[in-house]
Amino acid sequence: MPTIHDVVRALSGRAGVDAVIILGRDGLVIDSHAGNGVDSEDVSALIPSMVTASSRLGDAAGRGEFHTGVVEFASGMLLVVSITPETLLAILVAPDTNVGSLLYEIERHRSAIASLL
Repeated sequence: MPTIHDVVRALSGRAGVDAVIILGRDGLVIDSHAGNGVDSEDVSALIPSMVTASSRLGDAAGRGEFHTGVVEFASGMLLVVSITPETLLAILVAPDTNVGSLLYEIERHRSAIASLL
């Protein structure tokens, strides 16, 4: 049976993926695989405040709770996905990476990933 570590390694092996982080809503890393100078601990520590702000925005806009966020930067994108009420998945991708298929696969397998936590 696969483990969450196997999922992290599989996602990190996709073209254009610089880092994959499974983290708690408290910002602590559960598992990660990072390259290209990404510090998983630093990134993980900042994500909960972004998710909290996004959740507040969703409430104010009448859109409900946070599920998935995509943030584009000058040098790539950050995907943040709520896996369980206690855990998040963060993926940093390089510029020009097709995130559509990645988002589709994560949504398709979200419950399977959650069952590993």
